[in-house]
Formats: sequence, C-alpha cells, structure tokens
Amino acid sequence: MNTQPKKFLIFHILDILKRYTDEDHQLSQKEIGEILEREYDMKADRKSIRRNLLDLIDLGYDVGCSQSVRVKSDGEEEPLLTDWYLNREFTDGELRLLIDSLLFSKHIPYSQCRELAEKLEGLSSRYFQARVKHIAALPHNRLDNRQLFYTIDLLDEAMEKGRQVSFHYCQAGTDHQFHPKLDGSGKPKEYVVNPYQLVAANGRYYLIANTEPHSNVSHYRVDRISDIRLLKSSVKDSKQVQGLEQGLHLSQHMAEHPYLFAGESVRVTFRVQKHLLNDLEDWFGPAAKYSHETEDTLDVTVKVNQEAMFYWALQYAPFVEVLEPAALRQRVGRALREAAEKYETEVSHDIH
Repeated sequence: MNTQPKKFLIFHILDILKRYTDEDHQLSQKEIGEILEREYDMKADRKSIRRNLLDLIDLGYDVGCSQSVRVKSDGEEEPLLTDWYLNREFTDGELRLLIDSLLFSKHIPYSQCRELAEKLEGLSSRYFQARVKHIAALPHNRLDNRQLFYTIDLLDEAMEKGRQVSFHYCQAGTDHQFHPKLDGSGKPKEYVVNPYQLVAANGRYYLIANTEPHSNVSHYRVDRISDIRLLKSSVKDSKQVQGLEQGLHLSQHMAEHPYLFAGESVRVTFRVQKHLLNDLEDWFGPAAKYSHETEDTLDVTVKVNQEAMFYWALQYAPFVEVLEPAALRQRVGRALREAAEKYETEVSHDIH
C-alpha cells in the first residue's frame, strides 16, 4: 500500500542520493525505486523517478549520471541515463580534515565538538560515515563554556557594526570550573573592549582587541569570555591603539605575537641549531631573517613580542641561545639558572 503522497517523491529521492551516493557509489533508477519502497513505503515507476531526478538538476542540485545512447527496435536513438549520484560540496578528505580539526581543538567544549562533527558527517554519504566511526572519542578533559558560539556570533556582530562589547573574563579553579575574575570589591570584573579581529592560534581562538581605558593591544581567549553584551558605544579606531597605528596586518601581528601576549615587539637575535628550521617556519615564517650559518647552527633575527620570545626561548632552551637584546638574554639566563637550582635539590619525602 502506497501511504506516501506523490508530492514527497522528489524529497525522498534527494534524501536517497544524499545518504547512498557519491562519485564512487551510484544508483540505477531501479535501485532508487527499491529503496523508495523499502524505506519510504512509496512505489514509483522508473519514468517518474527519472523525471524527478531531472527536476532536481533543473532546481540546481549537482546530480550526476552516466549517459549513453540506446537504439530502439525502429532504429531511433534514445538517450539512456543511469548510475545517478550526488556530487558533494566537500570531498571526504576535506570533511575528515574538518572533523579532526574540531575534535582536536582545545577551545570548543567536547559535547559541542561531537555535535558539529556529526553535522559534518551528514554532508557526505553513509560510506564516509562508516569510515569515520573509528575516530576515537576524546576524553572530556577540557573546561566547558557553553556560551562559546553565542560569544563568537556577538563578537562578529560587534565588529560588523563597529560597536564595543563588555564581558566577564574567566579563569580555571581547582574545582575544574571556569570562574570570572573579580574586581577589588569581590564582584565579577567587567571588561569594556574594542574588538578588532578573531584569530586561531596554538589550538585556541583569540580576540584581538583594546581594553578601555588602556591604549595597547589586548588578546583574550574566546572560550574564557562569558556574559558578553553588545554596547551602544562605538569602537575605538584601531589606529589609536599602540601597536596598531598602521592598522591590523594580521600575518605580521601573528608572527610578532606567537603566544598572543600583549606588549611591544622588539628586534631579537638568537642562535639556533639547524634541526629546528621546521619549527622556526611554523612559528615565525618569512618574518625570520637568517645569517651566520654554520654546519650546525644559524643566527635568526625577528621582530617579536618580548614576553612571547622569553617563553619561546625557554621552551626550546636546549637548542636556542638568545644573543640580544642584552636584557632579554639576561632574563632567560636567570630563569634557566633558577630552574636548574630547583632540580639540583632532592624532592622532599613528604610528597605522596
């Protein structure tokens, strides 16, 4: 018994193409008819199925098929269309890359990560979905900020309209939860911010901004922002912000701020072992200028945020020697000596 109205036929056929087909998996009109009867309780002859497939093409859907010519008994040629499939907007490789990027991001709550991954899986056929089932579920080991997507939407709106925003900025507690930073009276501190750009760096999502009433650049982790509000006040011109006088040149800004610290950028020269060349390209790219190359080392000069360079030099301490400025060289040396002293002292037996 056919319980489905005929007007639904075209929608069911489109659903079948989405679920069962791609460039490597096609269906004949007969096979589409069998799925219609089995899964949708709808019967349709091949002519009706073909007509609806052609209607989908006319409506702008990227439906592909094989074309050939059949010679009828009276000698007349008839075009034959078969092996129907839906061309995908994303290749399976592109979808896999997007899904992996989501699952291994550090700023999106895991539950929302999984929901987005399932939506991406739905953009391909069942064959792709079967292949990605082996992706291991990541442990729920990141702090959960369910306001994240609302925050991103509102920041986009603020930047589009040229408006300021206010929000609370959170930090992690020993209870593994986010808590707003407090002001001098013990209440959640309100930040009034001029937003300029959202960027992804080091597996996190950051807002490049200026915080009132200060004049320098600020960087905020978007996943730590809560209770955001769009204000009526206009955003400050970025050219009035120290470090953005010539406007925000994103590639240069990111090269100078590898850890997204605030503060001025300075010219730093350091000596590095050559096996770190790949890391240098990852962190600094073409902004790094090389000189005094030997068989094992080379000198690197780069304009970079001084605070970020301090931590970068510590991270790669066995292979990097800061040469100048002298104050930074002394600071790194002092930090390394203090760290070495800690490890030269035996750990107390009271630790369990």
